[in-house]
Amino acid sequence: MEVRRSVAELGARTYAIQLLSDAGIPFLVGGAYAFAHYTGIYRDTKDLDLFLHRKDADRAIELLTRNEWRTESEVHGWLHKAFWADFLVDLIYSSGNGITGIDEAWFEHSIPAQVLGCQCRVPPAEEIFWSKAFVLERERFDGHELTHLLLKVGPTFDWERLLRRFDRYWEVLLSHLLVFRFAYPSDRAIVPDWLMRELLSRADRSVDQGNWPERICRGRILSPRNYRVDVDEWGYEDGDTWDVQERKKDDPSLVAGGAPGTDGLH
Repeated sequence: MEVRRSVAELGARTYAIQLLSDAGIPFLVGGAYAFAHYTGIYRDTKDLDLFLHRKDADRAIELLTRNEWRTESEVHGWLHKAFWADFLVDLIYSSGNGITGIDEAWFEHSIPAQVLGCQCRVPPAEEIFWSKAFVLERERFDGHELTHLLLKVGPTFDWERLLRRFDRYWEVLLSHLLVFRFAYPSDRAIVPDWLMRELLSRADRSVDQGNWPERICRGRILSPRNYRVDVDEWGYEDGDTWDVQERKKDDPSLVAGGAPGTDGLH
């Protein structure tokens, strides 16, 4: 439900944007504001999400601290927080699962937008889709945002780049595309046929390959909290920890957004 935010809260968000802009710190406005820009759907938000490179997030938190904001650094290992009174701004430089970090492509493919009366830039729709696709918590599921994003701007997606982004996590992409096809059967053509055939052929090959020899729960990548029981009580290896080790390997095809045309382990 939309909630009318106070003038003071909206003013604090505007103040943060103006401070970073005046200091020449590059950032992208994400969250509800970016979603509204692309879809026209406004959802109430308790904070302002700004996406930055790590070095710029550090500069931003120092700037806000100097300007009398109350700040918290390296919260959960992937964002800083700044408070003006009780009004929150998140400075996001990575992600909870470490997969969908903020790299140069976020800025290279960003687009201009007006947010709170300020000229800003918002993340590319493809990167928004990519980052939200891994949020499958019981209390937080962004699936409807993904389907609405596809419906409204899917025809302009750089699908090859999005496929490279998902890379070895292609099954997550396929799952969301199938939900979109179910939700909007008259709009299935928004997703290119070549992409669906590619992903379904990978799924078909994975059926032939059968079970992995290792007993791993990759659900931990999607919902660390709700798949905790699998590791603590049911004897599964922690798929999140396993995935971190895989990403550290030198093989570029095992890094999210790496070389196209590789299925990865599935």
